[in-house]
Amino acid sequence: MTTLGTPLSPKATRVMLLGSGELGKEVLIALQRLGVETIAVDRYEHAPGQQVAHHARTITMSDPAQLKALVEAERPHLVVPEIEAIATPMLQELEAAGTVTVIPTARAARLTMDREGIRRLAAETLGLPTSPYKFCDSQQELQSAIDAGIGYPCIVKPVMSSSGKGQSKIDGPADVQKAWDYAMAGGRVSHGRVIVEGFIDFDYEITQLTVRAKDANGETGTHFCDPIGHVQVSGDYVESWQPMAMHASAIEKSRQIAKAVTDNLGGLGLFGVELFVKGEQVWFSEVSPRPHDTGLVTLCTQHQSEFELHARAILGLPVDTSLRNPGASAVIYGGVDAEGIVFDGVDEALRVPGSDLRLFGKPESFVKRRMGVALARATDTDTARANAKLAVSKVKPRKA
Repeated sequence: MTTLGTPLSPKATRVMLLGSGELGKEVLIALQRLGVETIAVDRYEHAPGQQVAHHARTITMSDPAQLKALVEAERPHLVVPEIEAIATPMLQELEAAGTVTVIPTARAARLTMDREGIRRLAAETLGLPTSPYKFCDSQQELQSAIDAGIGYPCIVKPVMSSSGKGQSKIDGPADVQKAWDYAMAGGRVSHGRVIVEGFIDFDYEITQLTVRAKDANGETGTHFCDPIGHVQVSGDYVESWQPMAMHASAIEKSRQIAKAVTDNLGGLGLFGVELFVKGEQVWFSEVSPRPHDTGLVTLCTQHQSEFELHARAILGLPVDTSLRNPGASAVIYGGVDAEGIVFDGVDEALRVPGSDLRLFGKPESFVKRRMGVALARATDTDTARANAKLAVSKVKPRKA
């Protein structure tokens, strides 16, 4: 039996999120609906999640001393990493000392914080199909890896980044210098290491949301959401839809791969497993041990969104991954570099049939910063995708 306390009382159930952007904000809301006391941590003041949490804290989460001091001062029951740039070795120390429980585990947080740990686990330990790859510590090593077999075209990514930052496609020798420089600028932590991947001729890519949750007997079971299709530009998601139409065999292989990875990582919660698909072939790409940006679509498609699923699973509560209706999401970019922007056309966007909006409340806008998302539900994904993009076209961010 799970017992939850009352917020701001001596018996409160306290959960700390490390990273409080738009995804963390939705997790915090889901936790608060279950009466959990929340602590939102981020690297800058007034992050979206900090605006709705019981407590807001601002630290450099990649600094082990700052992270340790905050966890020991707050003493949350659960620490939930929501971004990659965290001092995960310190989380492992704190977990080993019995100070806190890390979601899904401190080991999983450390393995998935950089592409090297999770790629080596998937390809070399678990033997899952992946693209050919090499890790490189210099531009010279990058060129040598390409020449020695990776070939062109190929994809270069910093070993530690998110939302496509620092990622680029190399079509020929003339692109190598630019790709290296871009990767160095886009990494979350500057340590001069990249992964170069051979290009897979896939038909599409999906996110297989996978949930590890307790059943009535206290046993951990694995649950799958319907596959999510998505479009990425320079590694950054711009639209997603659910369900993605797939061959039954490809769905089964996707779930087998997702279960193999998440079983190894262990713990409880929702994982976003990214996969490449061509016909009935499936390749593992990446995994995030937390809600996934493409999964924002579940706010309008599932009985329990990915955020509700994550909140329930980490608290030991039952989950329901069933689909309610088809739907789609499309990104609203800032369009301008400014603080405290305003949004025109919100009323027009919400007149689009089946539409909804989430404006994240980020205090500062950049031209290509994700500032919101349009959602649309419909009887089919084609209609939902068209309506989500139509709603986005109505929203006009501008300087105040």
